[in-house]
This record gives sequence, structure tokens and C-alpha cells, in this order.
Amino acid sequence: MDETAPDTAFYRELLDGLSEGVYFVDRDRRITYWNRGAERITGRPASEVLGHRCRDNLLVHTDDAGANLCREGCPLLAAMEDGIPREAEIYLRHRDGHRVPVLVRSAPIRRHGVIIGAVESFQETTKRMAALEQIRELDELAFVDPLTELPNRRMTEGVLQNRLDELERYGWPLGVGLIDVDGFGRVNERLGHDAGDAVLRMVARTLAAATRPFDVVGRFDADAFLALLPGVDEDRLRRELDRLRTLIARSQLRLASRPVGVTVTCGGVLARRGDTVEGLIGRAQRALERARGIGRNLTVTEGELA
Repeated sequence: MDETAPDTAFYRELLDGLSEGVYFVDRDRRITYWNRGAERITGRPASEVLGHRCRDNLLVHTDDAGANLCREGCPLLAAMEDGIPREAEIYLRHRDGHRVPVLVRSAPIRRHGVIIGAVESFQETTKRMAALEQIRELDELAFVDPLTELPNRRMTEGVLQNRLDELERYGWPLGVGLIDVDGFGRVNERLGHDAGDAVLRMVARTLAAATRPFDVVGRFDADAFLALLPGVDEDRLRRELDRLRTLIARSQLRLASRPVGVTVTCGGVLARRGDTVEGLIGRAQRALERARGIGRNLTVTEGELA
């Protein structure tokens, strides 16, 4: 048995009873223990990860900007190097490809005063759990897209109308982003519709996990999503859409033993007093069309159209 792994059946049973994910690594970041909570949160059974290094394209931790922490800034590695525990809110990649926001806590493992490895615990953030509850409630009202589990177009446009009413009454700013999956038709043609559905679910889960609790992202069309982002100016709108775009580009799933990923192109606009739902979405579509005329995997906001 590896010296960094729990060494009694009692402690293993105790760790397996936790809702948090827990795993142990040696100095080479090779995984020596993986509890049931880790299996549930990541979708990866212990048989897939034990003996592998955590940096070997497994969890692919990223920060809020999409930077790969397994290459630089790994809290687990830092805890082993200086012996100081770490805590951070990051994203891991689920076995199905989508990003999952988690709070991680890393600490060194010592034996006879020498650091021999590290332990990391992680749990889904409360926003994710609240979102799941919201999905269940919306599902009962038939306002949820059954494939992606996001609000459907009817629900999203209803929320958009409410936000426009708030803008009219109180002047509360609102940004709207139209997010279109690049080359989605070719995914269906090359890999089949089941693969296309899996890609849409991956994109949807990444969007749901990466937005704020008061943001709304819904499925707008076959391969497009509509994001409602309150309280932003044009610069913040662009940065938020770019952040979502980057996280999607860094998401990946495996189909028929091959990695599959997609990018998205975004068009963003700020709502104005007097806007209608149809008019505002039409402006977002024009920004998206402008982006499409330039290339792919990029963001264009309305202010850049002048």
C-alpha cells in the first residue's frame, strides 16, 4: 500500500462516507486514493485515476479566467513545496466534459516531519446546488429544455422581458449575449446526433457553472444560447462573454475514445430604455453576425459595430 494512502479500512470507510471529494497524491502527484465523493463529483471511478498523476489530463483544474492550474499555480503542488495549506475556488473538468465549479482545500501529508505527498478535498459550490434545485422547480413548470437542462427559449425570453421592465423602472443595466457553437453542423455530420447532443450538454453545463447566481443562460436555438447578465457595462459584458468563451474552449469530452471539443462565437449588446425583447435579440444577432464575418471563437459587442 502506498504510504500516502489511508492505511486502515476504518479510515477509508470514513472518507467514503463524506459528500466531499477527497484524494491523496505522492510527491510526483500520482493519485494513491480516490473516495466515492470524488467519483460522484467528477464522474470518474477510482479505477480510472488510481496510479495516474492528477496533471495527466484528468481534472484539468482551471481558474476563473480559464488558465490551466495543473501547469502553473497548482494549489496541491504549492502545499507540498512550502508545507502551507491552500484554499481556492476553481473549476475541474467532469468526465462528461463540462466544467464544475469547486472549492478545493489542499494540505501536505507528513511522515516523521517529512512531506511525502498531499491531500486535496473538494466540494461543489453552493451556487451549483441551488441551480440544480432551480432546475427541478422549473422542470415542473415545463420551462426547461430537456436536453441541456437550461431554461428554454420561452422561459429565457420571459426573464428578459422582466429585466427590461426593471431597466425601464429603475435604470438597472443589463447585458445580453448570444452564444453560438462554432461548426456544430459538422459535429453532427462527422460524429452523429448523439455526439452533437453530448456536445450541447457539455457547453450548457459549462455556461451554467461559470455564470453568477443572478445571471440567466437559456437555450435559444438548436446550437445557440442566450445569456442575460445584469449590472454590466460594455467592457464588463465583453470580459464576461470572453471568459465564458474561453472556458468552453477548454472543455472537452471523449466520444469513441477520441477527445471532442468545440468553440463558440459571441455577440453582445447592452439593453436600452424602450427596447423590446425582439429588438434587443435582433441587435445581439447583428453583433454575432459581425463576429461571424471576422472569424470564429471570438466576441464582438455592439459598440464595436460603429
